[in-house]
Amino acid sequence: MERQLPKNVRQIGNVSDSPKIYVEDYVDTFFAQLCEKCEKAGKGPMGAFLVGDIQPGEDEEYVYIYGAIQMHDLKLSGSEYVIDENTWKRAYEDCKQYFEEGEMLGWFVAHPGVPLIPEASTVKLHKKSFPKKNTVFIMKDPVEKDETYYVHKMNDLMEIGGHYTYYEKNPCMQNYMISTRKKNGVFPTETVEDRAAKDFRDMVRKRGERQKSRRAGGLMYAVSACLVLVLIVMGVSMINSFDRMKSVQSTLDTLAGTTDTAETQETSGSVTAVTEEQTGDGQAGAEQKAGSDDTKEDSDNPGADGTVAAGDNGTGQDADAGAGDSAGPETSETPGSDAAAGGTADGQALTVTEGNGSDGVYIVEEGDTLAIISRKMYGDVTHVDAICKMNGITDGNLIYVGQKLLLP
Repeated sequence: MERQLPKNVRQIGNVSDSPKIYVEDYVDTFFAQLCEKCEKAGKGPMGAFLVGDIQPGEDEEYVYIYGAIQMHDLKLSGSEYVIDENTWKRAYEDCKQYFEEGEMLGWFVAHPGVPLIPEASTVKLHKKSFPKKNTVFIMKDPVEKDETYYVHKMNDLMEIGGHYTYYEKNPCMQNYMISTRKKNGVFPTETVEDRAAKDFRDMVRKRGERQKSRRAGGLMYAVSACLVLVLIVMGVSMINSFDRMKSVQSTLDTLAGTTDTAETQETSGSVTAVTEEQTGDGQAGAEQKAGSDDTKEDSDNPGADGTVAAGDNGTGQDADAGAGDSAGPETSETPGSDAAAGGTADGQALTVTEGNGSDGVYIVEEGDTLAIISRKMYGDVTHVDAICKMNGITDGNLIYVGQKLLLP
């Protein structure tokens, strides 16, 4: 499978030699743990098989080492290293279990007090065990922390001036380290500041903070736009309501003026003598005419009675009440849905929290510090250094949400 060149890398030494060697950060951490164990034991060498693949390039090959399997027993016969059949068998089983697509491309040896130059017997063992071109042999002094990389080319082990350490998700190596953490426990030791790693992690943290700030700014912009839109709609509604109220008031004023005029016309005029029968008939006719006029006015001005009721109540208070009623179900539904969503989210969060760290891996949550994680997992804060060493963390403040931490 063709692999892309890693983007997040750190250069170690002079990398002008060929092939280019890329070592994943978890593998580097595993080497450091083996060296600490070897220094603590104070006897004999400790070794590991390198797992990865070799990718061809345009002008040269690239060696990717993304796994390491500890040798069950690296023996020493005089000054010669010996890898027996049982060690090979267990290494193949571990490689098949944890690195299905991986290939064993070399080996690593931590041996205190030994020059970092392979002897003839070591070169012979490498050529026999890893005859393929560009396989790798790494020697490291666990006390002095010096290391040297060798590559099998031109029928010999040739020293390489430098390599790259790259950072990416590596669940295979992480699972292997979890399964062997009891054998390779973290031992308290002096912390050596790695400025390059610290700067890289600080850069990643700042980049994450900038992205989070941009997302928050976009969310605030969207919320502000929604609020402005709501205010505009409310303003338009209020203006329309005001116009309707003015129209109703004008209608009322017109009706009041018409009524006054009609009364004036009825009470003015000359008095004439009429008979009783004519008076009764006249009054009946006037009443009939007034009734027909009222009916006509009601039909011509449907807002005389109905409009007043609808205008005062419907447009004024009832309109607001109607808006409140229409908004009421949405308001009542929104908290309910929020409460339901909140309940679900809380339940999920509770499940994650209860299971977090139970399998030996703790996923960093928002607000966590190494002291808080130590108190959650062990009941006190005395395991902070052990967690740092287990995960290769030199600065306890440089952890981020979602990071997986191996628990010692």
